[in-house]
Amino acid sequence: MKRKTSKQKVIDAASSLFFQNGFHGTSVRDIADKASVNVSLISYYFKGKQGLLEYAVTQYYEEYLKTIEESLQQTESFIPLEKLKNLIFTIIHYKQSHHQFSCFIHRELTLDSVFVREMAVTYLAKENHYVSKTFFSTLNNKKNNEENQYLLMQLKGMLITPYILHNEWKNHVIGNYSHNIFVKKYVKTIHQWLDFIILQEKEILENNRY
Repeated sequence: MKRKTSKQKVIDAASSLFFQNGFHGTSVRDIADKASVNVSLISYYFKGKQGLLEYAVTQYYEEYLKTIEESLQQTESFIPLEKLKNLIFTIIHYKQSHHQFSCFIHRELTLDSVFVREMAVTYLAKENHYVSKTFFSTLNNKKNNEENQYLLMQLKGMLITPYILHNEWKNHVIGNYSHNIFVKKYVKTIHQWLDFIILQEKEILENNRY
């Protein structure tokens, strides 16, 4: 097993502390103590706490989008519904694998700040493109109408709910094993919702034929 570099130890420590205390409630000294490194090392690597935050967010989202893109490439030959289901699993699995930082980021994204706006026009726009395109391709009525937009909104809500309302899950997710169980059960719930709306779409199409 690879030993973590000092740089990665700092990022992991910051992720944990930002999750627990918020960005403004965490000092560089707190991060250095938790990572068992010298404060000067954080300045050397990241030029301070803001630089560390920007680096961690960039690392998180670049890896996240790469994971999504790989999922879509690997399922290129799948039928649209199975492709979407695989994408949903990929998203929840990634977010749960980086649980604390996922919660921190989604909490920050509820705030109106320059940081949020910058994320919205870069990584979040790309994420929205992938999810929207894959979702609409599964619908029998493929029109991007108001009703389908509401359904998309529900799906996107389910993808972020565990990380906005994480306090409601904290007693159920302890350790890697329970994280994996959570992913399996939560993804299954979203898949069942998808199956339901796809069935409804088919019934509407059938009824319109007569």
